[in-house]
Amino acid sequence: MQRRQGRVSAGLLLLLYQISQVGLQNIPSVTLGVLILNIFLFLNPVKPLSEVCISVKEGFYRRNWQRLLLSPFHHADDWHLYYNMVSMLWKGIMLEKKLKSIWFAYIIAVFSVLIGVVYMVLEFMLVKILDDPSYEMNCAVGFSGVLFALKVLNNHYNPGRVSSVLGVRIPSKYACWVELVAIHLISP
Repeated sequence: MQRRQGRVSAGLLLLLYQISQVGLQNIPSVTLGVLILNIFLFLNPVKPLSEVCISVKEGFYRRNWQRLLLSPFHHADDWHLYYNMVSMLWKGIMLEKKLKSIWFAYIIAVFSVLIGVVYMVLEFMLVKILDDPSYEMNCAVGFSGVLFALKVLNNHYNPGRVSSVLGVRIPSKYACWVELVAIHLISP
């Protein structure tokens, strides 16, 4: 889980290209801020990934609550950052225009913390249900959980749409689930 600090790579360059194709003037302020924050923390991480990732052991038992704030904004590698931020770009453009910037910023902040809490609860349940303490050690970083929640919210505000996931057209209400599996397979 270590990444070289300050390294510009193919995924980052492709992300910057995607942002330039959309145009900074076409990206709402909160969405742009989230993109900038994630890129900045990718290039200048607060701490090593092993010290910002969220797990039952670190977040709950050791009460290292700062991980709830740090884990969503750190990414394992440049492709993890790329997939998450391109997804954020499109979801942010659609939702921020609909919900307005202040409400969208609030939603991002709440989802960012809440996703870590949900992750720890699910991992804790796996420990109990499967009687396997290794789930307490699973450590996660990245914005994927927030994006999944935004996708569900987007589907709520835009029902009946069709999405394309890896070139396959499916109803948007199912696309968030297919996208979740696809992201896990592409960048576990």
